Amino acid sequence: MPWIHPPRPNLAPESEPSLSPARLRLALPSLLALALGAGAAVAATTAPAAPPSAVLFEQVRVFDGKSDRLSAPVNVLVVGNKIQSISAAPIAAPAGATLTRIAGNGRTLMPGLIDNHVHIVMTASTQAEMADPKASFASIEARGAEEAKQMLLRGFTTVRDLGGPGFGIKAAIDSGKAVGPRIYPSGAMISQTSGHGDSRLPSERSRRFFGKPSIGEEMGFNFIADGRDEVLTATRENLRFGATQIKVMAGGGAATAYDPLDVTQYTLDELKAAVEAAEDWNTYVTVHAYTVRSVRRALDAGVKVIEHGQLLDEDTIKLLAAKGAFLSLQALDPAPATAPANVREKKDEVIRGTDNAFKWAKAHQVKLLWGTDFLFLPAQNKNQARELLKLQRWFTPAQALKLVTYDNAQVFALSGPRNPYPGRLGEVSEGALADVLLVDGDPLARLDLIAEPGKLVVIMKDGKIYKNTLK
Repeated sequence: MPWIHPPRPNLAPESEPSLSPARLRLALPSLLALALGAGAAVAATTAPAAPPSAVLFEQVRVFDGKSDRLSAPVNVLVVGNKIQSISAAPIAAPAGATLTRIAGNGRTLMPGLIDNHVHIVMTASTQAEMADPKASFASIEARGAEEAKQMLLRGFTTVRDLGGPGFGIKAAIDSGKAVGPRIYPSGAMISQTSGHGDSRLPSERSRRFFGKPSIGEEMGFNFIADGRDEVLTATRENLRFGATQIKVMAGGGAATAYDPLDVTQYTLDELKAAVEAAEDWNTYVTVHAYTVRSVRRALDAGVKVIEHGQLLDEDTIKLLAAKGAFLSLQALDPAPATAPANVREKKDEVIRGTDNAFKWAKAHQVKLLWGTDFLFLPAQNKNQARELLKLQRWFTPAQALKLVTYDNAQVFALSGPRNPYPGRLGEVSEGALADVLLVDGDPLARLDLIAEPGKLVVIMKDGKIYKNTLK
C-alpha cells in the first residue's frame, strides 16, 4: 500500500496548457502574495509610515538559545519584528510607538521552537481522507492550513516542510491571510521510480511509458524523476515555485510497505544533478536516507543535509562531521499494530539504531538538527512539543532546547538568498527576529513545561502576539 493516496481530481485533458489546474491552484496564493507586496510598496510611497509597534517584556529571565542557564531578570523590548534591546535597567518606549507591556514576573523568555522536519499538508489528513474520491485539494489544503495554525499555537514559530504542496499555505501565512509558523518549503519530493517518494496507486502506470502523470504528481506531493535530465527538471520546477531547499529520496523507507529499507536510491550522477541545480540557485539539497551506502553516496554528490541516518555506523557519522554536513534526526515511535508486518519490522530497526546515531553524533560534534516527521496521523500532531521530551535520553534540558532553537536555525543559512526570512532566528538577542515564547516556569529545570500548552503564556512570531493569557 503506497504511503499516500491523493484524492482523484478531474485531470486536465491532453490539450490543456502545461500548468494544470492543480498546479495553478498552488501558484495562485504565491502570485497573490507578490501582488499584495507590490501594492504595499506603492502605498508606502504615498502615505506616511505608521508608528512602530513595540512590546516590552518586563522582568523576565532569558534563555537565549545558546546558554546553559537563565539570565538574571531583565527587560526585553521588541520594536517591529526585531528584538531591539535587552537590559536590566528600565527601557523607555520608542518615541511615537504603540507600546504593549507584558509583566514577566520572573517567567522565562525563550526563542520560538523550530521543527526541522514536517509535512504540513500530509500530517493534517489521514490516508483515508486523502484517498476519498470526493475530497478536493481545497479541503486537504484547508486542513493543512489549520494544522499550521495549531503548530504556531504549540510554540513552533518556524518549520521546514520537507515534502508536499505547502507553497499556498506559506503564501497565505506570509501575506497575513492565515496564521501559522514561518515555513521553509521544499515543494514536491523528488523520487526515482520505485523510490520512497513513488506514491502511485497500484492502478497508476509509469508516466514515461504511458504519458500520464500520477495523481500525487498532479497534486504537488512528489515528482517521479529518472535520469539526470528529469532530476534537473524536477529540481528546477520546485525552485520556480519558491522552494527554499530541495528534498530528494536517496534510500528506502521505514514507514512504507513497498520499498525496502536497505535499498540505495538514485545514482551518483542523478544526485549530483539535483545538487548542481540547487547550487545554481544558491541553495542546497537534503536527502531522505538511513543507510551507510545511501548517505555516503549523497555526501559524495555534495548533499549538505541528511534526514534520518539512524542506521549509520560510527565511521560515517565521523565523515558527516568532517564534511560539515548536517544530520537531521528524529526519535520515532513504533509503527501501529495495524501496520503491515514488514513495516513494523523496518520501523523497529530504525528505532534500534536511534540511540547510537544520537550518541555518535554528539560525541563527534556533528551539526545536529531535530524534527518530528509526523505523517497521516492527525491525532498525533498534538504531541509535537511532547516529542522534545524524548531528547532527555541524550541531552540535558538546556542542550535539548538549544537543539530545537539555536541549532535548528543554523541550517537556514544554507538557503542563501532563497531564505524568505533573512535575519537571526532561534535566539533571544539584540537584533534577532522577534520569535519568542514566554513560559510560566523554568524549562531548563523542567523541560516538560514546553509540552504543556497552558505554560506557554505568550507566543510571538515576527513581533506579533498570537497568544497572550496574561492580559
